[in-house]
Amino acid sequence: MARSDVNTVLRRLPIATGILGSSLLIINRFLTPALTDSQARSDVMGIILSALLVLTGLLWQRVQPRSPDVVELSGEEGFELNDDLPEAVQVELAWASHLLLTNTVTRSLVAYYDGRVLMRRGVLGPTGDVTQGVILKRVLEKGKAVYLVDMKLYPGRVEFDYLPDNTQGLICQPMGEKGALILGANAPRSYTKQDENWIEGIADKLGNTLDQHRLEGIQPA
Repeated sequence: MARSDVNTVLRRLPIATGILGSSLLIINRFLTPALTDSQARSDVMGIILSALLVLTGLLWQRVQPRSPDVVELSGEEGFELNDDLPEAVQVELAWASHLLLTNTVTRSLVAYYDGRVLMRRGVLGPTGDVTQGVILKRVLEKGKAVYLVDMKLYPGRVEFDYLPDNTQGLICQPMGEKGALILGANAPRSYTKQDENWIEGIADKLGNTLDQHRLEGIQPA
């Protein structure tokens, strides 16, 4: 059983137990020919306890957040790194991508800089070519990240055809003066504020390195 299914069962268990307990008490009361004072008191306590269980279950439904629906991204795992980059840049891209894939909910990422794709890693999308759409252009021009919390809610998601088709959430993070780090997750609303800060810090570090090496061979193809 999946973790989300287990959580659903646990949230509903007090409600089911409370309803079952109160139903059994009522049936027992109707089937009892002679009701004693002690039984009456027991029935009252049982009804109160059953009501408390139902109330607890309802509160859990409201208080406990539901885990986002996780999917398996379509595509194959891979690591594509532009081999004409300076060695220092290659090492830093490899290091940064490994950290993001192992310490955040990111499952697919693309590093785009100065008109070219420098790296793809994780679950690879159907194409390795990046065409600048409205969202990516805005990130590059404004220097501000865009977080699409649930991809199916945004018509602009079609521009990210270089990520897996069923990517659930996406962050397009500025990376230096001319680049962006595009990260895809396998569940909607799964990036936390801490994840966003972590991604921003790594993108800033990569961007600084890329900006410094821009005149040393990293030119648009």
